[in-house]
Amino acid sequence: MAFLSTLTGIIGFGMGVPFGLLLGFYFFIYSKPKIVQEPITRRVSQLDNTALLNLLHDIPLWVKCPDYERVDWLNKIIADMWPYLNKAICASIRSMTEPMFAEYVGMFQIKTIAFENLSLGTIPPDIYGFKICETNENELVLEPAVRWAGNPNIVLVVKVLTFRITIQASRTHVVDMQILVAPRVTLKPLVPTIPCFANASVSLLKRVTRDRLRIECSWRGSYVYTRSLSYYPGAVPRTIKMQIASLYLWPQSLEIPILDPSTVAINKPVGILHVKVVRAHKLLKMDFLGTSDPYVKLNLTGENLPAKKTSIKKRNLNPVWNEKFKLVVKDPESQVLQLEVFDWDKVGTHDRLGMQFVPLKLLTANETKEFKLDLLKHTFIADPYDKKPRGNIVIELTYAPFREESIKVDGIGDILSRKESSQDRPSENSSHEVLSGAGLLSVTVQGAEDVEGLRHNNPYAVIRFRGDKKKTKKIKKTRHPLWNEEFQFMLEEPPLNDTIRIQVMSRRKGIGFHSKECLGKLDINLTDVVHNGRINTKYHLMNSKNGKIHVDIKWTTV
Repeated sequence: MAFLSTLTGIIGFGMGVPFGLLLGFYFFIYSKPKIVQEPITRRVSQLDNTALLNLLHDIPLWVKCPDYERVDWLNKIIADMWPYLNKAICASIRSMTEPMFAEYVGMFQIKTIAFENLSLGTIPPDIYGFKICETNENELVLEPAVRWAGNPNIVLVVKVLTFRITIQASRTHVVDMQILVAPRVTLKPLVPTIPCFANASVSLLKRVTRDRLRIECSWRGSYVYTRSLSYYPGAVPRTIKMQIASLYLWPQSLEIPILDPSTVAINKPVGILHVKVVRAHKLLKMDFLGTSDPYVKLNLTGENLPAKKTSIKKRNLNPVWNEKFKLVVKDPESQVLQLEVFDWDKVGTHDRLGMQFVPLKLLTANETKEFKLDLLKHTFIADPYDKKPRGNIVIELTYAPFREESIKVDGIGDILSRKESSQDRPSENSSHEVLSGAGLLSVTVQGAEDVEGLRHNNPYAVIRFRGDKKKTKKIKKTRHPLWNEEFQFMLEEPPLNDTIRIQVMSRRKGIGFHSKECLGKLDINLTDVVHNGRINTKYHLMNSKNGKIHVDIKWTTV
């Protein structure tokens, strides 16, 4: 009897445990979490004050914030284009994720990872507010408020050994997916090439809000698992939000190149090339008396600036100059130093005695290198008809690049990177390096506003600094000129105690009284520029009623 009782207990335990596990698994899969509730629909007129206050979060921004615009017309365009945008976005996602998936193939016995279905659904996102921010930078800042309650159909298949794992987020399995996002889209820099901006930068002003998202994971031949992410404790959603925030939450951003840098002139100065023209030897005889009056012109390719010139050595076929020059470098990998030796003539054109080129990629940073170059007739080195010796020229070149933190002075993100890089060395040494040493002072005159002359309005700007005088182009018949011209001054020491003067002048053709008049002037102390690296602001002009001028000044050190 005891044996029968024991046997019955063992059989009952053996049947009860699998049945209990199966029943528990069934309730675990098909039970709803407590936080899921069916919404109650009511008319707005039936809601009390507390309920109305709770709905303020869903009111469009163009109602709550006066600086946001209503853009129903843009939503109509997106709705009409959504079938095509959906395919284009999905194609981009596939091309971006394929290299990422390929890195995991072969690891952990994974054979393939691929999208079986990829569609964002038929419901387009809705822009319920649009804001345009005005800045002093050469950029366009857009802040749309995007809300998307979509019905995507996304199926990702992972094959491990002989098993097939399917991760689905499809219309039949997604109960509801709602995403609220407030991105900031920055189009910069603005360039005169269609589409008129070179890069797009996207960052999130707020963390992404995800209300409800249900995903199904199935293992063929084993079981089906379905669960909403909101069912899990806060660790899972918090981890997802933290990962997104670490990548794209402002000031972090996603940089999207639009134009090829080689097609637009958007390179910034990255260093200074020190050139010392030492001497030349056995130059050609071009004058009637069997001598020449040589001088050297030098410039960097890719620049529209006037060439630098040495002094003229009269009646000398072996001239010695020992003259130094400084040139601004924007791309040391592609730029080339061009040297041309001319014979000066008092009347007529100057005869070219020879020329030569030196690629900057041959130089090592902060190291002086001497070159002895045979002069050529032209750039075609293998010319069989050019056998005439033209002499040689000796030069010394030193490339001094700017410090990285000195280059990055545009925007908050670059300022943060400067602060991070400055933590690697003592602050006293850093400030000493900034306040000493050679560098480049760049002055960009963007434009002016409300400048008005008594007799004519043909404004142009005049920049005076340490005895140098430079001018912008003249724009006729306007009170709001836009120049956007940059002027560079290479200095041996920081301009801590210097002042730069900018005048807005107006000039008309002809000789007579009042052919030129001053529309306003401005003196800028450069101390703040040296300490901060950059100042970009609008200044009120002196001797002008309402005139303003927009100036961008940068100081970069070697």
